Amino acid sequence: MRSDTVTKGKQQAPHRSLFNALGMTQEEMDRPLVGIVSSYNEIVPGHMNLDKIVNAVKQGVAMAGGTPVVFPAIAVCDGIAMGHIGMKYSLVTRDLIADSTEAMAMAHQFDALVMVPNCDKNVPGLLMAAARINIPTIFVSGGPMLAGHVKGQKRSLSSMFEAVGANAAGILSDEDLCEFENKVCPTCGSCSGMYTANSMNCLTEVLGMGLRGNGTIPAVYSERIRLAKHAGMKVMELLKNNVRPSDIMTKKAFLNCLTVDMALGCSTNTMLHLPAIAHEAGVELNMDIANEISAKTPNLCHLAPAGPTYMEDLNEAGGVYAVMAELNKKGLLHTECMTVTGKTVGENIEGVVNKDPEVIRPIDNPYTPTGGLAVLKGNLAPDGSVVKRSAVVDEMLVHEGPARVFDCEEDAIAAIKGGKIVAGDVVVIRYEGPKGGPGMREMLNPTSAIAGMGLGSSVALITDGRFSGASRGASIGHVSPEAAVGGPIALVEEGDLIQIDIPNLSIHLDVSDEELAKRKENWTPREPKVTTGYLARYAAMVTSGNRGAILEVPKAK
Repeated sequence: MRSDTVTKGKQQAPHRSLFNALGMTQEEMDRPLVGIVSSYNEIVPGHMNLDKIVNAVKQGVAMAGGTPVVFPAIAVCDGIAMGHIGMKYSLVTRDLIADSTEAMAMAHQFDALVMVPNCDKNVPGLLMAAARINIPTIFVSGGPMLAGHVKGQKRSLSSMFEAVGANAAGILSDEDLCEFENKVCPTCGSCSGMYTANSMNCLTEVLGMGLRGNGTIPAVYSERIRLAKHAGMKVMELLKNNVRPSDIMTKKAFLNCLTVDMALGCSTNTMLHLPAIAHEAGVELNMDIANEISAKTPNLCHLAPAGPTYMEDLNEAGGVYAVMAELNKKGLLHTECMTVTGKTVGENIEGVVNKDPEVIRPIDNPYTPTGGLAVLKGNLAPDGSVVKRSAVVDEMLVHEGPARVFDCEEDAIAAIKGGKIVAGDVVVIRYEGPKGGPGMREMLNPTSAIAGMGLGSSVALITDGRFSGASRGASIGHVSPEAAVGGPIALVEEGDLIQIDIPNLSIHLDVSDEELAKRKENWTPREPKVTTGYLARYAAMVTSGNRGAILEVPKAK
């Protein structure tokens, strides 16, 4: 066993003395050491229940003959971090999580790992770590929150942010705002729509790294506890058969993820995380392929914020496997891919039934014949940008309007709430990219303010930052190259016409090449916003959004 390095032989007597200090018996040391990566904390609603998941995993591991050992991983609540300096610290934690988990797993020589994540950056960070460490590993998340109910309608966190915009516009009373505040987030769990956390937990299931139900069983269901016990048992089977993440996280498995991503209408953040996870697995996942997959993959689900259904509804309809079974009717999946179940994708979804065609559209009756996400290119984004097409109203799929230019999120929010943005405008928020932010902040506040003020069908927003999975409307993010490195978005001037054509995958700045070249000559890099601490180191190493904002050691010039 790998753990023999720290438990066997006379040379390891000092190591065993330290295990003795932990209260560990010789019998426990003789069994496989299974690291359980607990993302439990008391500040993230999606993580406050993970202690129960971890305890269930421990039982499962012990029942199957392993010795469970818990160690922590951090997690940020994107909702609490939203709209202030805290959001600079969200995306950057993905790499901290991967690095710290690698350090713990390598330092203590675990034989296998069970990852217990739930929220936005925590899931991809642990998937990156799993690929990097490459020992038998399984995932079991904490599960989604139940939807709230306000005035007889299901609601979620995106409704809350939009309610703030509606209140600012005088459309919603203070009393109604308070009702939203008290009711939209009724339980623990990852926020109840198809936002980033639930997107990544569902795609973990598709990738083959989690058991059925990992992405959809609500956090408060006892079924989630049973799932955790089974995950603990299953990791021992993976260890016995030496099934590693590299056997599961293959190129075809990532292509399956992109396909289901399009069908589910997942968060635009998946376009950052999937390439980053693939990179750690030694798989090149060029985001240009996203449009190829989208062109042949129908959008089958309109979960919040795109529509009125929620994760609990998807679970009742048959979950991720039911979506995959629909896609497989037209041969859109690589069914030969191996999974942590010990079976192939094809074997996993055999006989699975779509129980609610209103929640999961049959493949012959999709919402749209193409997928939920699109990568747009043009002279404004030569290396690409990303939009959640399934959450864009029809009248905004093609749009032309004057640029309203802001060099930070705060200035844009002030203009929107101050009534300075009008129908037809294209709001441009720049210097918010991976380097420029630094940290590539989510723009949920401005997109929600636009929607809440009744401008969602007439105003577009373009940024080198990113969006929450809760954002909807013509919200185009990840513009690459970013402003901080002199990308064309840095050259946009107030009033420039911007043309957006989502069906034709185009984003164009109506300015001549000659004029852009002249502006480029006069452009000078901005002084970094942050010059100390982790953010400064991150800014020095991070790549562009189109590459997944992965970290690279700068090459010597």
